[in-house]
Order: sequence, then structure tokens, then C-alpha cells
Amino acid sequence: MLKSTPPTAENSGDEPARGDSARGPASLHDEILGRLRDYIVEGNLEAGDRVPERELCEMLGISRTPLREALKVLAAEGLLELLPNRGARVRGLSAQDLIELFDVMGGLEALAGRLACEAITDDEIAEIEKLHYDMYSCYVRRDMHGYFRFNQLIHQKIVAAARNGALASTYSAMTSRLRRARFTANTSRSRDRWSEAMREHEEILDALRRRAGPELGEILFQHLRNKRSAVTSKAEDQES
Repeated sequence: MLKSTPPTAENSGDEPARGDSARGPASLHDEILGRLRDYIVEGNLEAGDRVPERELCEMLGISRTPLREALKVLAAEGLLELLPNRGARVRGLSAQDLIELFDVMGGLEALAGRLACEAITDDEIAEIEKLHYDMYSCYVRRDMHGYFRFNQLIHQKIVAAARNGALASTYSAMTSRLRRARFTANTSRSRDRWSEAMREHEEILDALRRRAGPELGEILFQHLRNKRSAVTSKAEDQES
């Protein structure tokens, strides 16, 4: 049974929805993909659950063909597992899977931080600062959806500033596999841990402003370690 409607463009921060006639096939595909990705990431389906295609088609107002195209993309990202002639189900990750993936992600972000400090522009730092304050505003309002979105954008901007295509593509693939686990950890974190995460982001921004590459790399690695602890703790509880 579906738990809620998928996020709309209005509450996901995307462009407001328009009539299908005003959009091309590519933009409509991206909108469907984004809404479906958010729906799964935000835990409306549990790990191992089958994807209810008919209900999602009705909810999104689309036919089976565009839905299945979106499911293929989400399977390639690691969120879903395609079942031969039986649709798709939400892919689960064990506590050990999460430990290994977060360690790799921590290494990637640490490298990105060091490289970004060598190449980032003042305008890019200003953009990240704005995202940081937008994220803080969401934190104050306890808006988890907004907080998570701005949080992810900050990390993506730092990776982009590293100017390394191989790093960016590897990071994107890892982010897709871990996105659902990271969102779940955020929603279950204590007030103290959320405050700690905000303090860590203050340190990230400060090191970035000073272009202190080695320092930023270490902060980012530890930041991911702390996320790893929150995520794996929840996974271990579910496995026990």
C-alpha cells in the first residue's frame, strides 16, 4: 500500500509543474524520474518492497511505458532491482554494504575537497555560502526535505569545483546508491546529531573560504564517517 503521494515540483524545489503540452519529452521524463526518485528515497517504500506500478501510474498521471523507463534509470542508479518479467523492487543495503560504501564516499569527498580548494572561484564559494544559509534556514524550521536537498547540493558543488570528470562520475554513482540511506539517517537522527552536522558544515564552509585543501579533506572525510555511523546504526537495528 502506498503511504503518501510523491513529492511534487512545488515541494521538491523543481520548476512548477506545467501542462504536458508545454514540456518536451525530455523535461517530462526528468520530472517523472525526479518525483519517483524522491518518493523512493524518502522511504515511502521499504527495502525489498515491490514497486506498485499501477498505483504509481495513477498517482503520477502517466502510462506504464514512461514509468518503466524511469524504473530502469533508478535501477541503474542502484535504488531498485529489476525482476525478470516481474517488475521491480526497492534494493536494500546491509550494514556491511553501507560501511564499505560510506568509506569509499568519504575518500571521494576528501579528494574533492582538496582539489576544489585548488580550483574553486570566488563566485562558486558565494554560491555554496548561499546554499549553506538556505540549508540552515531549513534546519531552523525542521524542514527535513529542504535540508536534505540543500545538503546534497552543497556536496555536489564541492565535487564539481574539483574539476575532475572521473571523480565526478564516480561520486554521482555512489551518491545514487546511498541517497536513500542518507535521507533515512537524516530523518531518524537526534536533535544533537543534527546540530553536530550543522557545525560540521560551518567548518566545511570556513575551510573552503580559506582554500585550506588538506583541512577541508579531513573535515569532509570525518563528516562522512559520522553519517556512516548514523546510517549503519539504523541498519544494524533492522537486521537484529
